[in-house]
Amino acid sequence: MGRLVVVSNRVADPRKPAAGGLAVALGEVLRNTGGLWFGWSGAIADGGTPGEGELRLQQAGVVTLATVDLCRADHDAYYGGYSNGVLWPVFHYRLDLADFDGPGIDGYRRVNRLFARRLVPLLRPDDVVWVHDYHLIPLAAELRAAGCGQRIGFFLHIPMPPSQVFAAIPQHEWLTRALFAYDVVGFQSCTDLGHFVEHARRSAGAKPADEHRLQAFGRRLHAQAFPIGIDVDEFERLGRAREAREAYVTTRDEYARRRLLIGVDRLDYSKGIPQRIRAFRELLARHPGNRHSATLIQIASPSREGVEAYAEIRAELERLCGAVNGDFGDLDWMPVRYIHRTVARRRLPGLYRAARVGVITPLRDGMNLVAKEYVASQDAADPGVLVLSRFTGAAEQLTEALLVNPYDIHGTAEALQQALDMPLTERQARHDALLHCIREHDVHRWCADFLAALDASFAGSLGHHGRVRRQRRSEPPPATG
Repeated sequence: MGRLVVVSNRVADPRKPAAGGLAVALGEVLRNTGGLWFGWSGAIADGGTPGEGELRLQQAGVVTLATVDLCRADHDAYYGGYSNGVLWPVFHYRLDLADFDGPGIDGYRRVNRLFARRLVPLLRPDDVVWVHDYHLIPLAAELRAAGCGQRIGFFLHIPMPPSQVFAAIPQHEWLTRALFAYDVVGFQSCTDLGHFVEHARRSAGAKPADEHRLQAFGRRLHAQAFPIGIDVDEFERLGRAREAREAYVTTRDEYARRRLLIGVDRLDYSKGIPQRIRAFRELLARHPGNRHSATLIQIASPSREGVEAYAEIRAELERLCGAVNGDFGDLDWMPVRYIHRTVARRRLPGLYRAARVGVITPLRDGMNLVAKEYVASQDAADPGVLVLSRFTGAAEQLTEALLVNPYDIHGTAEALQQALDMPLTERQARHDALLHCIREHDVHRWCADFLAALDASFAGSLGHHGRVRRQRRSEPPPATG
């Protein structure tokens, strides 16, 4: 394989301790190839010109980090307007929250074109380009228009909605065509893959070429599910470090008379946190033995707080937690401990290990790595129980968890009770199976499987690249509507 070029909305330095498992895994491959990581710098130039941005290069060992600044207009349109005002809600099945009439599409196109212009001079002929997530769907089309014939893959980290939901986006046909500019498109789950294949057939008349390939727009696209995992060994090392051990001891001692349940999420309407609080309230109401015994720690880290929908969910969550604590709490017992701030990743393994139940109940999630981190943090001799939404990509793999419908408040409450009452032998058996699964399907396998598919798919599509490259140079960019 040639040099790996990773493109994502934000760039992470894989050498830093704060880097997550994904950055560590990608960093490992980037170091092996002397790779390049390209994306937005995080800086917003208030006086900048739309469609322009300064390129900055820095070395992180043998890895080159290449970042581009965005002006305020581009950031607001590309990131807030289209990526998170249209694509995020629709891909999470929330058509009611999508701003289809906003001006964001122009900025979304403009920033992807800017990224392509800044990236092209940095590319080598044998590079392998791996683009990540919904912010950058049209990037390959822009690169092809600039004459790039390199292998280009795309991975969607969030869910892919059913065809009828995706088709609500006025630009859905353009987005579908843009995905076919890639050689490989990866999804988190077989469900997501099925949704994409069905939409490609409906909207583009795509035909199956072989087991994983679709033919449309004069291109062959390899589409496959590549469920992302965590670096289990790295997370276990994190759990043995001082900060995690201190968090475990402190939490265990403070709640020595309680059975802990824990939820860790970004504050987002897709995470199902209000439904989780209602289910915990139902647990206390229907099973009074949990009063003065069970405590839910809910960490909801800040996220996009300038957006109205997020302000509303924060207000709802604070009202719900206050009501539960007011109705059931006592001088020596607070049923819900709600924390609205980011907790350092290095402390999380200790908190997970101290909790008898991990409550991971999004309304919709591409994968949900917190569920896997919770499993990896447990003491195998006395493990906790994972209660997991069946509407996560993780549910396709983690079948030994207690799978719930988060919209079913009563059913989720009963699953929480089952988890609290589960005997040790069953907890051990379930944990053993879950740990085996997350080890077998870790982030390194995800990385290797995707890049192997990209390498293999390119050989079968060489005949298409020259023709596509010649056509793109003379054709205007795809229409936005």
